[in-house]
Amino acid sequence: MENRKANIIAILVVIFLITVLLVARFSLKLSNHFYLICGADIAAILAVVTVVIVRQRFHTRRKLLESRILSEGRELRIEYSFLRKVAGVPTKFQFKELDKATDGFKSLLGKGASGSVFKGVLNDGTAVAVKRIEGGGEQGEKEFKSEVSAIASIQHVNLVRLVGYCKGPSKGPRYLVYEFFPKGSLDNWIFCKKVGSSSGPHQPHGCLSWNLRYRIALDVAKALSYLHHDCRSCILHLDIKPENILLDADFRALVSDFGLSRLKGKEESRIVTNIRGTRGYLAPEWLLENGVSEKCDVYSFGMVLLEIIGGRRNIVAIEQGHDKKSKKRFSYFPKIVNEKFRDMKLMEVVDQRLVDNGDIDERQLTRMVCVALWCIQEIPRLRPSMNIVVEMLEGRVAVHDPPDTQMLVVDLLSINDDESGIVEDGTPRFGPKAKRKNDVEFSVSAYSITLSGYSGR
Repeated sequence: MENRKANIIAILVVIFLITVLLVARFSLKLSNHFYLICGADIAAILAVVTVVIVRQRFHTRRKLLESRILSEGRELRIEYSFLRKVAGVPTKFQFKELDKATDGFKSLLGKGASGSVFKGVLNDGTAVAVKRIEGGGEQGEKEFKSEVSAIASIQHVNLVRLVGYCKGPSKGPRYLVYEFFPKGSLDNWIFCKKVGSSSGPHQPHGCLSWNLRYRIALDVAKALSYLHHDCRSCILHLDIKPENILLDADFRALVSDFGLSRLKGKEESRIVTNIRGTRGYLAPEWLLENGVSEKCDVYSFGMVLLEIIGGRRNIVAIEQGHDKKSKKRFSYFPKIVNEKFRDMKLMEVVDQRLVDNGDIDERQLTRMVCVALWCIQEIPRLRPSMNIVVEMLEGRVAVHDPPDTQMLVVDLLSINDDESGIVEDGTPRFGPKAKRKNDVEFSVSAYSITLSGYSGR
């Protein structure tokens, strides 16, 4: 634009000088004054033409240099982006990029306690899952930083890769961008889905075969073993459950959702944190506020193993009558499995759909049940480490019969508040030993252990 203006001004100046020359010719004839004006006029015209030519060449060279710099800058950005992807470094996205990728956050994949997950497609065609962390303020910032710091620097085939993040406004939601897995989460493939359930059109579901279930259990064990033993600092996931285990197109398992994860130094035995884990998978020592360690993840993994085997939740409410004041019993699946294991009747606890298909490897079943019962021991030091669990599942280490346990500490946080025998002040309490063989009955009249200071998730 500036070059065009300069050319117009130069043309106008030349026209003005020529006009002056013509006026002088007719007014002064061929006098000495005319020749003096003529010489000065011609010199001025040549000067203007020279300036225009020099400026034009300079402008051309500048344009070439700018285009070269832009080209090199584009190549550097592409190379930098490629190196970031190779190194696994997450990309910082702008909010408008994620808004465009998710089409205004319309395609909801699922919703959890810490936020919602939406499907999106980036400009390069990569399908992603965008997690929007709803919680603002200090707690939301803490979960956001925890998840980014925990997963950004780790690389494992059974851990979900963090593609990028977006902080957004200071008090607004924060966003994490993950790889998208079309098969969804494990819970959709091991639990029976009722008609009209909330799985939605974006959540495929079905029934996994025994071989796939066993392989998924091994994949999750390898991921946790890597987090606990192969990272510079021990990473505690603290929220292992079927909903946080994703499946790729080949039904390979990947552990996701590091919103509650904590870093633990190699020299530390345990760390103290607020109780915020998912109800139904919390280790007893976590409930008793004795601090958390990698053995809490081992306990949660054992609970997930039992759900993979049985195709059912570990704690299920059993209705007794239709009266609102009637008591409710809760079928505690780990206790049932423990009893059937002692009676050598393990096939009775296996998902009936697998039994009907008849493709169960009973040796693998026994090994898997033994590992699960070892993992959910109430005393943390009795639980094996995750690298030992991997060796057990792979058959490289002999699996001995786990010690019997009364399972007196039943995770009441796995039951909704209106079902869990919570007293009027909202304090959850553990009840006495079960009165029936396979059911744990909670009564408001007698309690032995009281918990406080927790917030269920």
